[in-house]
Amino acid sequence: MSSSMPSRPTPRRTVLAAALGAAATSLAASSAPLAFASSGASGPSRAGSASIDYHAWTSDDDWRRGTAEGTRPAGGGRTGLVIDRPAGTMEHTDPHTGTKAAWEYATWTSPVRTPPAPASEVIASWNAHAPAGTWLQTEVRGRYSDGTRTPWYVMGRWTAGDGPGDIRRTSVDGQGDGRSSVNTDTLAVGKPATGLRIASYELRLTLFRKPGTRLTPTVRRLGVMGSDVPDRFTVPASVPGPGAGHELRVPGYSQEIHKGQYPEYDNGGEAWCSPTSSQMALEYWGRKPTAADLAWVDPAYADPQVCHAARFTYDYQYKGCGNWPFNAAYAATYHDMQAVVTRLGSLGDAEKLIRARIPVITSQSFLAAELDGAGYGTAGHLMCVIGFTAQGDVVVNDPNSPSNAAVRRVYKRRQFETIWLRTKRHNAQGEVRSGSGGVCYLYFPAEPDERQRRALQELGIR
Repeated sequence: MSSSMPSRPTPRRTVLAAALGAAATSLAASSAPLAFASSGASGPSRAGSASIDYHAWTSDDDWRRGTAEGTRPAGGGRTGLVIDRPAGTMEHTDPHTGTKAAWEYATWTSPVRTPPAPASEVIASWNAHAPAGTWLQTEVRGRYSDGTRTPWYVMGRWTAGDGPGDIRRTSVDGQGDGRSSVNTDTLAVGKPATGLRIASYELRLTLFRKPGTRLTPTVRRLGVMGSDVPDRFTVPASVPGPGAGHELRVPGYSQEIHKGQYPEYDNGGEAWCSPTSSQMALEYWGRKPTAADLAWVDPAYADPQVCHAARFTYDYQYKGCGNWPFNAAYAATYHDMQAVVTRLGSLGDAEKLIRARIPVITSQSFLAAELDGAGYGTAGHLMCVIGFTAQGDVVVNDPNSPSNAAVRRVYKRRQFETIWLRTKRHNAQGEVRSGSGGVCYLYFPAEPDERQRRALQELGIR
């Protein structure tokens, strides 16, 4: 969700989700708790009808379990999937530049993933190194609960840079089969009230390089989150846990001080909540662009790294910097960083991560009256959760603040968990719109410490 300004158009992700869930106006508010599955086989679950399942392929053994056509595990220290030999050559016309070029390619198809419970939504994310002259495409194909299949859906065409010989990173609009469709970065069943679900799915990676070179992208993590969160306007109230009273020292950056800067990237800083939050979390881990990386930014601008993050998370189709997997992919371009897009089931899950010293970037939508102290309403906004007060209220770095000094906010626990975890809400006109259902970004080192590893594993992330 790319905007925290009420005057901007509603993000397309919100528009589609609202259309798909219009029948929710006749639903009673649901408060069913979430069941959570691990990234391996089915793990311990909380009672309830909702589920979240994150799974990743990260190791040489994982890559060997898939079907390779020209790809191989890289081996070595931090492994990944690379081009071994091209499986073929294709011509691709970039819809955003009009450039037509030939590319060598190789593919890898995952084993079929059958989550513990069928999904109504699927989101893929990836961590990769993609030098100039290379790019990758991620696709998902699902099998419905009635045994039929979806088409192969493109979930993103991505490269790290935007030089003259590079494609422009992009989502792909207009994909659907009448039963499911892709909206920017999310594959969703069109009418979940019918009971139709995606019972299993497989992912396909296609790695591209300029012909005649030995270049290759290196994919270090390929993740997929399948979830089925019931339509609900409210969520169960959580009780503060051991994570209360902990706060991380995360630098605070305001998106608002970048208003009007580089309007080619989503109209400038007033829409940069997602990359600004990403940059805060990255710098908590000590990762930031070099002086050479920032040489393109006007030296009169404060916090040039925020401009840099906006440029390199920008989705040329979505026309914004709020593509969830593109933010995670940007984070993982930094040395020895990993990043995932998933959902969490409660603020208790966020407390576990804070206690393990991992900040949580959350996506939420709300009216100004629904979040005391915010002073604004939004159709979609990202914040960085950095801690909890002793009473369990949520401490965030909110980039929609007038200055860096004003970024740290404390929001009431009950209000925050509602606006983050719900899937349905009413806008100022009383119309039903969507909520993120607990979507978050998690950034952490390639080698997390033992406490961090345990916390991530408890939440299904390895």
